[in-house]
Amino acid sequence: MEKTHYKQEINITPELMARINELISHYPADKRKSALLPVLHEAQDAHENWLSIELQDKVAEILHIKPVEVYEVVTFYTMYNRRPIGKYMFEFCQTSSCCLRGTEDLMDYTCEKLGVKIGEPTSDGLFEVRGVECLGACGYAPMMQLGDFYKEHLTRDKIDQIIDDCRDNKIILHDK
Repeated sequence: MEKTHYKQEINITPELMARINELISHYPADKRKSALLPVLHEAQDAHENWLSIELQDKVAEILHIKPVEVYEVVTFYTMYNRRPIGKYMFEFCQTSSCCLRGTEDLMDYTCEKLGVKIGEPTSDGLFEVRGVECLGACGYAPMMQLGDFYKEHLTRDKIDQIIDDCRDNKIILHDK
C-alpha cells in the first residue's frame, strides 16, 4: 500500500484553544490524556475534517502525551480521518443487520452513481463512501451515518435523494 503524506495548515485559533482547554478542564490535571477523544474531534472539526500527522503531534503537545499515543487512537477509530476526505462522507454500517438488509448492494450502487470506489473521494471532493463497523441502529437497517446524523431504512431512491440534497446544499452535517 502506498504511503502518502498529506500536508495541512495547522491553525489553533484562540477560540479552538479555549474549547480544548474547556474540554481538558473536565478531567483531573494529571489525567489530561482522558480528553484525547473529544480534543481530537475539536481539532478535526476545525481543520476540514481530517488530522494530519502534524496536527496529531500538536494535539499530543497540548495534552502533554507522546505522539504515538495519539496515533494509536487515530488509527484505531474510523471517526478520525488521516487524509482529506469528501465533504459528504457516506459511512455505511457493514455489520450483520445492515448486510442482511442490503447495505453492500447500496454501497456498490452509491459508488457506481458517484463514479468512485470505496474509500476514494469524488474528483470534486464532494463525496466519499466508506464502510464502518456497527453504528448501533440495527432496527433501522440498512443505514449510514452522514456527518452527525443517521440516514435509515435506506433504498436506492433514498440514496438518490440524499445525493441530490447534498449537491443542493440541503444537508446539515453537524448539530453544533
